[in-house]
Amino acid sequence: VVMAGDRRATMGHEIAQRDIEKVFAADDHSIIGIAGAAGPAIEIVKLFQLELLHFEKIEGSPLSLEGKANRLASMIRENLGMAFQGLVVIPLFAGWDTTHKIGRIFSYDATGGRYEEHAFHSVGSGSAFARGSLKKLYRTGLDEQGAATAAVQSLYDAADDDSATGGPDLTRGIFPVLIGASAAGVRRFSDDEVERISRE
Repeated sequence: VVMAGDRRATMGHEIAQRDIEKVFAADDHSIIGIAGAAGPAIEIVKLFQLELLHFEKIEGSPLSLEGKANRLASMIRENLGMAFQGLVVIPLFAGWDTTHKIGRIFSYDATGGRYEEHAFHSVGSGSAFARGSLKKLYRTGLDEQGAATAAVQSLYDAADDDSATGGPDLTRGIFPVLIGASAAGVRRFSDDEVERISRE
């Protein structure tokens, strides 16, 4: 499974930051992406990473992918009060399921509802445009490079129609964050790899 995140943060109609990171390694086999209010979202990511590490140290083995997805749902539910005040956090969680030997994707709603997705998914203000692009680009059996290319193209398409989504910025050299998870673990694509994919 491959997850890509654009780098733009907005504040109203203004671009607040052009190089924010929205996709992170959660642990050795899972990835978390964020949409919504950046401050609370990044705090939830850091706390989630810490909880997964703590669980593994205490139990001697990592939490199952399903267990991680459920824990994240609880954390989003705990943020419900803030969501009612407008500080909504919507994550996307994915990873390599070491038990079932497959990549899996989980989406969430603002109340902590957890849903398993199949094939692909997107979150954030440009998600409808990205998902429309992925419908055309995704096919069963894509390898890591094929999935990465489809993800970058979907961000390019989303940025073309949504002002809060930033596509690959060839002028400034700012490219999406791409992270893949497989049986070998989590791997962040280098800037050079993402630039090559973006230019192609």
